[in-house]
Amino acid sequence: MKTLIKILTKKKLKIALAESCTGGLLASTITSISGASKIFNLGLVTYSNQAKIKILKVNSNIIKKYGAVSHECCSAMVKNLSRISKANINVSITGIAGPKGGTKQKPVGLVYIGIKKSNKIQINKCLFKSKKRSSIQKATVKKALDLILGITK
Repeated sequence: MKTLIKILTKKKLKIALAESCTGGLLASTITSISGASKIFNLGLVTYSNQAKIKILKVNSNIIKKYGAVSHECCSAMVKNLSRISKANINVSITGIAGPKGGTKQKPVGLVYIGIKKSNKIQINKCLFKSKKRSSIQKATVKKALDLILGITK
């Protein structure tokens, strides 16, 4: 974690987050480290579909057609976040943390993590095996941090 803050500080990069199933855990993890104020721009917890539509301007048709937990929604979240935040690195997270809410097509543990840096966007589909809510949330944060580190090196 300290490494990430050091790298982003050195490269003068700012980060912004739009979290859903992690409920702000990624923002909390980053801001728990001294020096985070140099790199942390903003964090939004857009937990409801309404918040995704109203705050992040995700087209409601995307949510109707593909669902909030989808590649398409995650992509719209990260693209629109980058417009709002003007940060160098934008991250969006949407998924099903469980223990309820999963289906055969979208099981508990399905999470999409979107990262936008400059004009590059990558959407990562993850399937965490745990059925425990807190384990899925923690695994998502760890994966997101690994992905962010990966694009900053």
